[in-house]
Amino acid sequence: MPRHLHIRPARNYAPPSSRSRLVYASLAVAVVATGLLWRSGLIPLPQWLSNYGGDALWALMVFLGFGFLMSRKTTGMIALLALTFSWGVEFSQLYHAPWIDSIRATLPGRLVLGNTFNWPDLVAYALGIAVGAVVEMRLRD
Repeated sequence: MPRHLHIRPARNYAPPSSRSRLVYASLAVAVVATGLLWRSGLIPLPQWLSNYGGDALWALMVFLGFGFLMSRKTTGMIALLALTFSWGVEFSQLYHAPWIDSIRATLPGRLVLGNTFNWPDLVAYALGIAVGAVVEMRLRD
């Protein structure tokens, strides 16, 4: 006689509560505005802070965007997706073909895709996403 396997969820596991899409959309818009101001030159910042702080803000916006799109996923999953996406965009900058370089030559293309691979950007992305994940975990506890 076949035995039936019964799988029970872990005792302390609770599915993550849904994120407020309005809050995440609002935060993403605020981060984009902050990033544009950050890189505008209106705020006197050292060049390294202007560059890498802007990159961290861009990655934070990606984290918030994934949080908006996938409101029931765990913070860790959102962070992993945001990091994968951000690093994927950075590594795509190693590829140069006329069609993608023409997109990168536009302001929206440059803001979204960048144009030159720079390995320290990978660290800045990780830090921006980590800040978003830590703040979210603290607020959701």
